[in-house]
Amino acid sequence: MINFRLIRHLWLFLAVAEEQHFGRAARRLDMSQPPLTEQIQALEQALKVKLFERSRRGAQLTPVGAAILPAVRKFADQLERLELAVREAVAGRSGVLTIGAISSAMVDVLPPLIERLKADYPQLTVSVKEIDSVEAIPALETGDIDLAFARLEGELGATVESLPLKQDRLMVAMPKTHALAASPRVRLAALADEEFVMFSRQVSPVYFDSLVASCRSNGFSPRIVHEVRSVASQVAFVGCGQGIALVPASLKKLAPENVVFRPLKENLSVVTTAMAWSTARDNPLIEAVAAMLGNARSNRKTHA
Repeated sequence: MINFRLIRHLWLFLAVAEEQHFGRAARRLDMSQPPLTEQIQALEQALKVKLFERSRRGAQLTPVGAAILPAVRKFADQLERLELAVREAVAGRSGVLTIGAISSAMVDVLPPLIERLKADYPQLTVSVKEIDSVEAIPALETGDIDLAFARLEGELGATVESLPLKQDRLMVAMPKTHALAASPRVRLAALADEEFVMFSRQVSPVYFDSLVASCRSNGFSPRIVHEVRSVASQVAFVGCGQGIALVPASLKKLAPENVVFRPLKENLSVVTTAMAWSTARDNPLIEAVAAMLGNARSNRKTHA
């Protein structure tokens, strides 16, 4: 039997944990503070643990509270997905497709795909959530998302398939005043002594490792002074005089006036977006999307 009282208490726990204050959490939940405090105390009594340390500054999680917070967050996310699925079913829609995507994929890959899905499956609800590339495979394996659009290459696991959608040549972004800024092309080895602004390995290990491997194959290990969370941030850091960056050529349109992009003499390409999905769950819709994008990719190659 579903314990709805416990579910509500966990929901209240999450609000207090995120706000770190009973008063702010009560306002967020549109309720008064005394009932919120009472229900959190009831949860602590039911679990036989103390979840918060209360003080004038607010409410801080105890070690036990901090330990259960990730599981409660995931539970809350699953509840929201369940609620959405129920609402859609009641409204007569055929289902929900949950897509996890990096921010760049939301800009260029997803809009035409979602438009096509709405046309082909008018009763389908598409739910999009932003992820980092490193989160894609775990989210697919746990079923948190149905499709991932991220920077992914190579072996992704026994139950994950992928389809590269976009590749881009690498260029070097450098300050306009850099000694190599006037060069028509730059040899990668000429950057051996430079300070690099690199896309964080924590966000996209494959992308990071491929750039480092390219440098090493040209005789040096890059001296990385900054790791950032987006390729757009790399360009911004270069503009602030914080080093140089190896970035996809498509980022050239984002370059401010004090940053120049120069092609590399070596022909180095990286996958900027791939679609991935789990084969552990049978979903004909995912297969249809893969076929749709695979055909589109083949057509682009044919006309290239």
